[in-house]
Amino acid sequence: MFKFLTLPFCLLSLVNAATVCADVYKYTGPDGQVYYTDAPRHKKYKLIIRTKPKSYPIAFKSLAKNKKKYTPIILAAAAKHEVDPKLIHAVIQSESAYDAKAVSSAGAVGLMQLMPATAKQYGANSRTDPKQNVFAGTRYLKHLIGLFKGDLSLAVAAYNAGENAVKKYKNKIPPYPETQKYVKQVLRLYKQSLS
Repeated sequence: MFKFLTLPFCLLSLVNAATVCADVYKYTGPDGQVYYTDAPRHKKYKLIIRTKPKSYPIAFKSLAKNKKKYTPIILAAAAKHEVDPKLIHAVIQSESAYDAKAVSSAGAVGLMQLMPATAKQYGANSRTDPKQNVFAGTRYLKHLIGLFKGDLSLAVAAYNAGENAVKKYKNKIPPYPETQKYVKQVLRLYKQSLS
């Protein structure tokens, strides 16, 4: 059983395991902290991913296939908005595991898990369209990188928790366990891609 982990972290942590995580539930607490689990403790947890157990190689193959499928869009968005494509890949892997149909219980949609207002503000009329989703998400990420003067840890934290949450904690990563894990995961994936 995994608790309070993002799905991609679960996939990555099970390299030597026989099966990959099944159903994933999400709960956003009153303080804004987000929790993921496969064993909800109360009815406020919402089912966000229902999967049949698969062997790890099958799940990894699907992730790799989708990564390859969406790489041209990611490269085009990266070039247009001058964001490192490896960072975009790290965000997408952490947000949706390259599932263009991913929908969170909070209503975030697509590869980069855009909320309606963010999608509209950054030019995505259809959040389910992979190209619009990636271009809008990348444009938003570019905005956050500029807002936090190139500090990737703060930009990534703001992508997860919102820029106001980062500002509230005086330009530090908010003390939300989900956000702190998210930042570590994205930066770890990004650094791994650089080596």
